[in-house]
Amino acid sequence: MRLAGPLRAVAVLLLVGLTWVLASSILGGDSSSLVKHFFSGTNEEPTVEPKPRRYKCGLSAPCPQKHLAFRLVSGAANVIGPKICLEDKILVSSVKNNVGRGLNIALVNGVSGDLLDTKSFDMWEGDVTDLLKYLRPLHEGTLVFVASFDDPATKLNDEARRLFEELGSTAVKELTFRDSWVFVGAKGIENKSPFEQRMKNSKSSNKYEGWPESLEMDGCIPLRAALEN
Repeated sequence: MRLAGPLRAVAVLLLVGLTWVLASSILGGDSSSLVKHFFSGTNEEPTVEPKPRRYKCGLSAPCPQKHLAFRLVSGAANVIGPKICLEDKILVSSVKNNVGRGLNIALVNGVSGDLLDTKSFDMWEGDVTDLLKYLRPLHEGTLVFVASFDDPATKLNDEARRLFEELGSTAVKELTFRDSWVFVGAKGIENKSPFEQRMKNSKSSNKYEGWPESLEMDGCIPLRAALEN
């Protein structure tokens, strides 16, 4: 009779344990881990998923050596300004307060990757002569990054379009009122640039009422070898 009390306590514990395991099995839980947790009393830390690695300018993969990582974003309608990122540095953006309606351009040394200048040119009410004076004297190998904002084309004349074609553009000859355009070219390029996108302004397909959607483009640009004297 003295064993009745202890035996009853053990039976109650076994019944509780079996009930827990059965409930876990019915509900889809891991019964073995629950049993281990019940008897050990330990708390296991939840598994933390590793964050995806971020590369320069938000690229999904790193650029090879002697290449420049870049990302271009054209303006959204006439509300959100464009952005030009190079080697994880923002060269042009609304935050930097150096964007303007029309064509936003960053000039970069194609050998060192150093920023040379940034400027915007109003292609709606501005003077295309200012753009021509900016593009004509470019040195061999200069990289030219272009992102449109609002209207990039109304004031473009034949010479301005030809200068961009000499930098490697194929879309500039058809660029029209309020098109979206992003482009990377170089002075002295032998072939057409692989870095160019254009979205035509069309009432039937525009994302915004009077403008197409914003364009985004990124990639890796090889640096040029220094010219020997």
